[in-house]
Amino acid sequence: MLLLTADLVLTGPDGDRIPDGAVLVDGSTIVAAGSRAELDRHPGAAGAQRRDFPGATILPGLINGHAHLVWDASMAMLAHYFDADDAELLLGVVGRAQRALRAGVTTLRDLGDRRGLVLRVRDAIDRGELTGPRLLGSAAPLTPPKGHCWFFGGEVDGIEAIRAQVRHNAALGADVIKVMASGGQMTPDSPPTWAAQFSRQELRVVVEEATAAGLPVAAHAHGTGSIAAAVAAGVSTIEHCSWQGEQNSGPDLRDEVAREISARGIAVCHAYPPDWRGFAEFVGEQRFAEAVQRVRWMDERGVAFLPGTDSGVPTSVFDDYAGALSYYVEAVGWTPGRVVELATAGAAAALGLDRVGRVSAGFDADLLVVDGDPSADVHALRRQRLVLTRGEPVTPA
Repeated sequence: MLLLTADLVLTGPDGDRIPDGAVLVDGSTIVAAGSRAELDRHPGAAGAQRRDFPGATILPGLINGHAHLVWDASMAMLAHYFDADDAELLLGVVGRAQRALRAGVTTLRDLGDRRGLVLRVRDAIDRGELTGPRLLGSAAPLTPPKGHCWFFGGEVDGIEAIRAQVRHNAALGADVIKVMASGGQMTPDSPPTWAAQFSRQELRVVVEEATAAGLPVAAHAHGTGSIAAAVAAGVSTIEHCSWQGEQNSGPDLRDEVAREISARGIAVCHAYPPDWRGFAEFVGEQRFAEAVQRVRWMDERGVAFLPGTDSGVPTSVFDDYAGALSYYVEAVGWTPGRVVELATAGAAAALGLDRVGRVSAGFDADLLVVDGDPSADVHALRRQRLVLTRGEPVTPA
């Protein structure tokens, strides 16, 4: 048994807080959470190892909904990826996953790798052979020939090829099926970001086949046409969701599509990087302001958000999730408490995870201890005192 105490426990939902709180852990499971006085009287507390954290907060481990562990976040990430063999990539995946964990990310969803390498690391972590966060992986995303991220190995041409690739990824053990519904920026000589890469019928087949395998679908979609098609197909999450008009004509916001996203319970992963200020300078003031306004516009229409970073692309590092979350506070204008919920209980719900994201009896002991109160100051998430993954302590970053 392990008894953790702190000035504050944030259980996950915004506003749900326990002053002078404590959490009792038995192995990989939370046994109880409550006030320090209550847990001091708990039958399991008498023989428990005790760790007190004055001036600190205990909260659920953070959840990053969008990353690419085979990429190294350098400006030459694609060249490094092409040059690396599978053994090198595996080592990189392990190292970057552990870097994320030390920064408080106890669950991470990877949305594109080569030959399911992330799934192999996931399995080694699950078996206890490696220390790492809880990993969810998609293996190779579906994309048309020479489409966005074709180099992961998920190229498909036609309905039967789509079915075969979904079945292949499911057989590898994928937790989610990723489809590149639109083009993207990282692939030379591929369709532009606003261009649709699959028809509505093809996206329906992706969802149909994934559903038969019991898997959700994450759709990379920048263009408004591809967003609308993904929504109609019934995907579970939309990545980026940039609402780009055709021929790069500027934002094409469609109220009825946004409201349908909300009605269907589809989560949007905006996937903004930790260095969002540097990114704002790179894209320019107008484009950055448009991106912020799109988030506010979707929020006003009831869209649920899943935070993620697209970690692995240039400058989007794995060990500063707090920096990415500060975007929603300092640029979008949400409260720190809402953002903490977004990255814990909210993210778990969006990903269909029922044992993480909360500090509550029966949940897995994925916990973060930080100095200060992150529900008042999001940057407190950078001040890690302790990270627990399935009850095992990890040295913070």
